[in-house]
Amino acid sequence: MLWPDVAVEYATIVVSALTLDSRLVRPGMAFVALKGHVRDAREFIPAVIAAGAVAVFAERDDQWPESRIIEGIPVIVVDELDQVVGHIASRFHGEPSQHMNVLAVTGTNGKTSVANLLAGALTRLGEKTAVLGTIGNGMFGALEKSTHTTLDALHLQAMLAEFHIDGAKAVAMEASSHGLVQGRLNGTRIDVALFTNLTRDHLDYHGDMAGYASAKEILFRWPGLQAAVLNVDDKSGERYASVLASDVRCLRYSQSPDARADIRALRITPSLKGLSMLVAVPDGEFALDVPLLGRFNVSNILAVVGGLLALGVPTADIATALRAALPVPGRMESVMGDHPTVVVDYAHTPDALEKALQTLREHASGRLICVFGCGGDRDSGKRAEMGLVASRLADDVILTTDNPRSESPEAIIADIRSGAGEFPVVIENDRHRAIQKAIHFARADDIVLVAGKGHEDYQEVAGVRHPFSDMQEVRVALDSWRAP
Repeated sequence: MLWPDVAVEYATIVVSALTLDSRLVRPGMAFVALKGHVRDAREFIPAVIAAGAVAVFAERDDQWPESRIIEGIPVIVVDELDQVVGHIASRFHGEPSQHMNVLAVTGTNGKTSVANLLAGALTRLGEKTAVLGTIGNGMFGALEKSTHTTLDALHLQAMLAEFHIDGAKAVAMEASSHGLVQGRLNGTRIDVALFTNLTRDHLDYHGDMAGYASAKEILFRWPGLQAAVLNVDDKSGERYASVLASDVRCLRYSQSPDARADIRALRITPSLKGLSMLVAVPDGEFALDVPLLGRFNVSNILAVVGGLLALGVPTADIATALRAALPVPGRMESVMGDHPTVVVDYAHTPDALEKALQTLREHASGRLICVFGCGGDRDSGKRAEMGLVASRLADDVILTTDNPRSESPEAIIADIRSGAGEFPVVIENDRHRAIQKAIHFARADDIVLVAGKGHEDYQEVAGVRHPFSDMQEVRVALDSWRAP
């Protein structure tokens, strides 16, 4: 039975599949009619019944106060259907998350890196592990493209079921604030919840930082949670520790050697080849070298250590697995050689851009050049802040487009430019030409940061996604680079 509020005579109906899209309904399927922001899917109930739906789930309100039968088909009315649909989907697929260790990572920055580093480490330790997140979904090492950080509830449960069938023993997933508020993870048993940090982003959706922080908190109140791994260098870490149930194991981590934390970095040596550090854990210390750029990646590594400890992985195995870690695509991904060092990074918030530039400044013997833009139809308030960050930390700044979507590229760039004050930025709307200009302008000892899009292989303009890869553009520009 998919849901308890089903009359006995309909409890044995065989459902072949679930869908949120009325256009995809085929005979034998059940339709989930959510009330969307644009359209109320209950309008399509007659059409889906005509198309062969054998059951419909609908949101309860004054218009639909109780379940009913329409042309012999049960329409099951459910309170807060958007929060319940994940549970329905989980039941339909046999509750797949019950059969795997699920680690969910939330935070403004670092989710993708931590989830992929966790999956990579577990895979190297012989634990077949899947990933759900921004750069793709699937078994580690064989990801397929993803359109959202967190899938909708139906697709998430279907994907978890597929992972279970394929033999996955663990899943490392990103848990976005949108996904948590909208109930997309509901119905998933989560064993370990990890928190990376909380800085400005998505305020167009959450309204303010308090709303954003509350959205993240949902993960740490998760029913059945076994352990939480929390960054206490961020003040929100202790906030989330305070809401954990008494039986949830809490592992705190910090980059500060003197912090009251279970996992600490005692000694950090950064270079353009990666990070060397000494890591303190509850049962001792171990040395670690990883090919990841930036002090902020120390925090990501500590989160991964915490996640593995929470699963009971021995310290010696953790050290072995992380020493073989691979850089995550589009996350401080560098191209080095007898030419300027170029780094491609997904940094698209003020905090992430600041950390990327601070990291590269440590290694820049020449100039530090930054190329970036901001996405359209997203939190516009962060644009000027990012302009200020770039003007303060880079020697040269080229402003360009990111994914303008439906907004005017010129207007977005003007917003960024307003934060740079009197700093002499270069404006080049065409991202292809902006990257070329930055690299051809650079000398061999300079570092160029291309920020904002990271792993993405498209640029979205006026609703159309055009093929575009920052890393590909970088390699083409470097092929024609000549020393000034």
